[in-house]
Amino acid sequence: MQKRYFLSALMVGVLSAYAGNALAQEKFKIGLILPITGPFASTGKQIEAAARLYMAQNGDMVGGKKVELIVKDDTSAPDVTKRIAQELVVNEKVNVLAGFGLTPLALATAPIATQSKTPMVVMAAATSSITQASPYVVRTSFTLPQAAVAMADWAPNNGIKKVVTLVSDYGPGIDAEKFFKDRMLFNGGQVVETLRVPMRNPDFAPFLQKVRDLKPDALFVFVPSGAGAALMKQFAERGMDKAGIKLIGTGDITDDDILNGMGDVANGVVTSHHYSASHNSPLNKKFVAAFEKANAGLRPNFMAVGGYDGMRVIYEAAKTTKGGNGEALLNAMKGQLFESPRGPMFIDAQTRDVVHNIYIRKVEKVGGQLYNQEFDTLKDVKDPGKSK
Repeated sequence: MQKRYFLSALMVGVLSAYAGNALAQEKFKIGLILPITGPFASTGKQIEAAARLYMAQNGDMVGGKKVELIVKDDTSAPDVTKRIAQELVVNEKVNVLAGFGLTPLALATAPIATQSKTPMVVMAAATSSITQASPYVVRTSFTLPQAAVAMADWAPNNGIKKVVTLVSDYGPGIDAEKFFKDRMLFNGGQVVETLRVPMRNPDFAPFLQKVRDLKPDALFVFVPSGAGAALMKQFAERGMDKAGIKLIGTGDITDDDILNGMGDVANGVVTSHHYSASHNSPLNKKFVAAFEKANAGLRPNFMAVGGYDGMRVIYEAAKTTKGGNGEALLNAMKGQLFESPRGPMFIDAQTRDVVHNIYIRKVEKVGGQLYNQEFDTLKDVKDPGKSK
């Protein structure tokens, strides 16, 4: 009797374990690592909101499996990002790692993606070399060289010949400085000074005073998403615009998320970027309306579109592989071509990097609100950092 009871109990235990394993296998897990607190929290907020919107619109079943979105806050500290990525891979057995609000965070995770053969979808970080840090990286955001080269082509044809550059002193800033300067010189312009400011808690005032003394036609700027408001405020306080110095840069400085709070000093600023909330397409109008409705009127920015498109790339690959992982899932991400709220885009199968339009935009007041209004388009721009 005891033996029969023991065998029955053993069988129940085995069946329970089997059912648990089967249930685990029926999930498709996405580990979304973002800066949700700290100085770059706006990036995390935008990407998480976009990811959840995509799931709300497209369901939580893909490839026959239930999608589980596991969101973790790395506080924008690379050692924390790396630890979280290891835990997600080892303990949660995620199919995909995603997010990565800043370059150092993506670079800290790349070796883990390689070792575990886990596809890693970069939704924000924009240094050119990130996709070369691991063969498992796929990017749906943008690269700084794409935006910087476009601005260096526009400026000399529009009366801007003499420029000072001011960038945050880390990967994307150095990319922006190098590619803008090289292209500006190629186009017959001058870069009379290159200035780099600390990435965290920068004081722009002494740098702006130096720019004012140099009297260039324009100041070309790159700062990370969210830092543009402080720069714009100090630009106005120093009377730079009144001194006849134009402000140009990549679209990070007129980030849609904070643009309205910048006030009139932002009016007329020309930037180059891959996305504006005012992009005139039916798909984008639907995206903006849905995003604002789901997030108490919050306007989506370029981080949001990177997250939204990243989820699209993950979902489509999961459909193709029936909820697979590893190399098969990675291969299903490569070469995807689709219409995004930003316009047409595709994932280059060789570089695993995004190819999309870059727009030249000017800040204008529309219906009492400030928007980046697109007025010129460079089509299907590949990352110049990889075109050699």
